[in-house]
Amino acid sequence: MAAVADFKTIPEMFKKVYEFGKGKTRPALKVKKSGEWVGITYDELWEKTENFALGLASFGVKRFDKVAIISENRPEWVFSDLGILGLGAIDVPLYPISTADTVQFILKNSESVGIIVSNKFHLNKVLKVKKNIPNINFIVVMNEIDLTEYNEENLFTFSEVIEKGRIFKKENPKHFTDSMDLVEEEDLCTLIYTSGTTGEPKGVMLTHKNLVSNVQAAHQIIRVDDTDVFLSFLPLCHVFERMAGYYLAFSAGVTIAYAEGIEKIATNLVEIKPTIMTAVPRLFERMYSKIMRKVEKEPEKKRKIFDWSINVSKEYHKLKRNGESIPLTLTLKYKTAKKLVLDKLYAITGGNMRFFVSGGAALARELGEFFEAIGIKILEGYGLTESSPVITVNREHDYKFGSPGKVLPGVEVKIAKDGEILAYGPNIMKGYFKNKKETEAALDSEGWLHTGDIGVFDAEGFLIITDRKKNLFKTTGGKYVAPTPIENMFLASKYIEQFVLIGDRRMFLTALIVPDFEALKEFADAHRIPYKDPQELVKLKQINEMLEKEFGEFQRKLANYERIRKFTLLDKPFTVEGGELTPKLSVKRKVVEQRYSNLIDEMYK
Repeated sequence: MAAVADFKTIPEMFKKVYEFGKGKTRPALKVKKSGEWVGITYDELWEKTENFALGLASFGVKRFDKVAIISENRPEWVFSDLGILGLGAIDVPLYPISTADTVQFILKNSESVGIIVSNKFHLNKVLKVKKNIPNINFIVVMNEIDLTEYNEENLFTFSEVIEKGRIFKKENPKHFTDSMDLVEEEDLCTLIYTSGTTGEPKGVMLTHKNLVSNVQAAHQIIRVDDTDVFLSFLPLCHVFERMAGYYLAFSAGVTIAYAEGIEKIATNLVEIKPTIMTAVPRLFERMYSKIMRKVEKEPEKKRKIFDWSINVSKEYHKLKRNGESIPLTLTLKYKTAKKLVLDKLYAITGGNMRFFVSGGAALARELGEFFEAIGIKILEGYGLTESSPVITVNREHDYKFGSPGKVLPGVEVKIAKDGEILAYGPNIMKGYFKNKKETEAALDSEGWLHTGDIGVFDAEGFLIITDRKKNLFKTTGGKYVAPTPIENMFLASKYIEQFVLIGDRRMFLTALIVPDFEALKEFADAHRIPYKDPQELVKLKQINEMLEKEFGEFQRKLANYERIRKFTLLDKPFTVEGGELTPKLSVKRKVVEQRYSNLIDEMYK
């Protein structure tokens, strides 16, 4: 099965996928419970989704109502999503890391009639602000917990709602399927609130047509079928994972396994042996750092074999990528490199990986080339929540590192006079919910989405993104500086974990740097530099001098006005929980600059 054909809505897709999968033992979903991977068949998926949906219907949930979900990735997220949409209602996914204030804002702004939460932690978060949200009529908790301690009306466990649905079905046997048939492609499917880097969240209105068009266009250019296994770890509340790691996968009848968390990814990869996985560049940066640290501990002879193998493979794949003939001697060298090094590295993904799809941020060219060399292909894509999300993506046999690929079928892209990337097509949002001003700023009168990104197309039709329009710095010397390419270049250093360039309306550029503490510890230990704890390392003169020397290599590639004059090492990383990163791990530049304003000012004294 390549993909379910001819569906216009998510409920219609669900129906057809169920028809394909019913009666089969192959699981639709997998989740780890008590140390064992447990499969959920298509029959179980349909039964639980239908009964849960009917349980919501017994609460009065109907077409066009909005129901929120706040949960980590788990099967109940899927039951909730498909159940809500099957009733013709609209779901409102929230990030699990959302604060109580954010939850309150989104629930009020979206006019949600109820919310589904995963556990006690999220339940307490909602109850804390519930009195300020009169539109919330019910709360459902996915975990089986004792609700009597809360003394709350209209508070139910997931299994209680399913049981209410079974009772409801006896008197309304066709309610779910009839509701599914009423859903139209122009109906609102979901309200996804973008965290953004500043200001209040904006509710992106995506229709069934928006998401379905993206799914079907992706199927035209990327082969996904029912022999594939996906490992899912990016949050389902983010449109990238929802479209690519869930709807795209699901419509092909694949098995989707939910990772235990980012810290368990390495273990889960080996256990599940996935063929496809969606990810963000941060995952590849971590994998690369881990590999390189391990290599550096090896004897010199093994390090040389590693370097030789990687270089041979890079040369081999470059010729193959460009369609050039590969000399026999190089082929023989490549076979030897595979046997000595490459196959062992490829095994870290489980041994069956066909490709990763990377999104959310720019993937460094060097990372793409390195992972291709060890047999792991990364297809980078580009898009926004507002575009459902894919605008461009690399193909399995037509890709270029340093570019997020060519335009998706059915989507149009043009470059404005000021260099901004504009997109148009069936995947573009209806607008921001109850926010006419922001909608008019994002969508022009002809329906083109103004992405806020700066880019160009190369001669072969690959999009090259140079920066965010609003991120362009202008130094007091009148020079424009694009920070992202410079930041990505410095992030190639094994000693750097996070890097934020500073310089807008300043005389020169500086940087705030979160070091890779493991790498610093290894350097300090190797050079017998005493320290009490890792955080003390950032203050040591020897460490700062070593980094200054390291950065000299990068600085040579930059114009004089692009070079870093000063930098400050931070003793703790930027985090989502700390508010410095968005949920897709992008740096909130303004937050960082405000939080570390004293350190920044010190660099400019």
